[in-house]
Amino acid sequence: MNRRRSQRGSATVLVLAMMAVLVFVAAASAVVVAMVVVHRAAQSAADLAALAGAQAVAEGGDGCAKAALVAVANGARVADCLVTGRVIDVTVHVTGPHWLGQRADLVARSRAGPAGPAP
Repeated sequence: MNRRRSQRGSATVLVLAMMAVLVFVAAASAVVVAMVVVHRAAQSAADLAALAGAQAVAEGGDGCAKAALVAVANGARVADCLVTGRVIDVTVHVTGPHWLGQRADLVARSRAGPAGPAP
């Protein structure tokens, strides 16, 4: 008695399993790419805010207020701002991509001021 079991339909199950794996990998890759893009946006917003704040300080204005305006214009919010002499340190928060359970927001820090030794 040599009964052979039918293999009919086994390729369909394999293809569906492989498709599920590919969809999972694609979704995970999309989250990683989105995090990198938002991190770059956060760092750009921090850099621009620090530069604008340093310029305002050099002109005798309120560097932190100017930094906050520039940060908001770039989709970020200032979490911390410290002016030491003519040097300004700015920390910004940017809302991260909230996909597939990712809930973290991104933080970036930048410092700007005149060239020379640190105070």
